[in-house]
Amino acid sequence: MGGGRQSGQTDVVKQQVAAHWDRRAPTFDEDFGHSVRTPAERAAWDRILDLVLAARGKVDAFDAGCGTGFLTFELAARGHRVTGVDFAPAMIAEARRKAAERGVSVRLEEADAEQLPFAPGSFDLAISRHVLWTLPHPDAAIDEWIRVLRPGGRLVVIDSQLDPSAAPPSQENARTSQEYAAVGAQLPFLGGRSREQIEMLLKTHGLVNVASDPLLDLVAAQAQRMLEEGQQSRPRRRYVVWGETRGTGA
Repeated sequence: MGGGRQSGQTDVVKQQVAAHWDRRAPTFDEDFGHSVRTPAERAAWDRILDLVLAARGKVDAFDAGCGTGFLTFELAARGHRVTGVDFAPAMIAEARRKAAERGVSVRLEEADAEQLPFAPGSFDLAISRHVLWTLPHPDAAIDEWIRVLRPGGRLVVIDSQLDPSAAPPSQENARTSQEYAAVGAQLPFLGGRSREQIEMLLKTHGLVNVASDPLLDLVAAQAQRMLEEGQQSRPRRRYVVWGETRGTGA
């Protein structure tokens, strides 16, 4: 999670971001939304990944801001070749521990989502989940993710937008943490963006065949799980948006 070396001020922001996720890494998978624990959640994620992979066969996939590896392991379980990167060393360490424990062959690297260490055209698929809001330069990140895609490759953004009228969470989350309180003003997408805004963002960056889905099944499955676990429900608009780089003949 994080960006590049654009300025000393940016470095301070990134240090705070990395510190937050390093602190959260040991218990990250216990938090709500970072796991699949019910049949309805499982069905929703299966549909989402089938939708964005679009029967492409086995692909070289890149998971931007992979955290402890949720999407990395979901893609690997489907037979794809996956590279996950995260800016927080403790997150990558936890993902590597899980990969070793599960005997899963994936590539996991500590790296910057806004300045990737990969050559142009390295991947068929770039995917992120709840990452853009953590970045000081989300537009630079989108450019980087597109850069590492091959012609006809697909960029997938899974994200959400908070309901501004909702009550604050009863427990600390990332946006209400001490680290993010210190740098939130320098994170353009802190509160999230709407599905329509992300669609326009991908189009502005030159992607074609841009489409989206509101993830109503995932929203319903998570709301039901929160009810069953006695947790406070917070209205949140979830979505997935995707677009493709132009093919060689385009």
